[in-house]
Amino acid sequence: MEDQILNFIYDVYNALGWPGVVALMAIESACIPLPSELIMPLAGWMLVAERGLGIGHVVLAGFYGALGCTIGSIAAYAVGARGGRPLVEKYGKYVLLTHHDLELSDRWFQKHGDWIIFGSRLLPVVRTFISLPAGIAKMKFAKFVIYTFVGSFPWCFGLAYGGYLLGGHWEQISNTMRPFVIAIVAVVAVLLVYYIYRRVRAVRAHK
Repeated sequence: MEDQILNFIYDVYNALGWPGVVALMAIESACIPLPSELIMPLAGWMLVAERGLGIGHVVLAGFYGALGCTIGSIAAYAVGARGGRPLVEKYGKYVLLTHHDLELSDRWFQKHGDWIIFGSRLLPVVRTFISLPAGIAKMKFAKFVIYTFVGSFPWCFGLAYGGYLLGGHWEQISNTMRPFVIAIVAVVAVLLVYYIYRRVRAVRAHK
């Protein structure tokens, strides 16, 4: 599967160049699991180092990556804002979500949404999906856009810079980060199980 993704990224960069970085990172940030850990290091190598370009173009790679993240995140935010909430209100009870949970999420994003969005952009896996709940909670759109771009830039720049430094060995970045990705997925899974357990107990307690 990873080889197929790499071949796809190669083809996109060969065909589009820099706009390909924007397009691929937009896909990654629209709740579609196309790993930025492959997209950006390959950009740093293929579009910068391999062409003999300097560090200024790595900054450019970070900018294009963050721009793509912002575009894809806006799409996911729009889905959450326009369609996600009615679905949660109608079917949320089947996954143990209540109106109180929605109201709590609304207040949380209104109060801490800027830091939630900024911090999530620096975390594997979480960064891909955070825009949807932000849209459902209807976080202030301007803040959402600003913090998405600001939080995405260091992530994209760092990965591109790693690919630039490592050259043809850029895939070492993905291999190094894989244990962290697995750990984050495991933590999210544990928290999800704990949440379901607490919700089931709460439902039973009110019967």
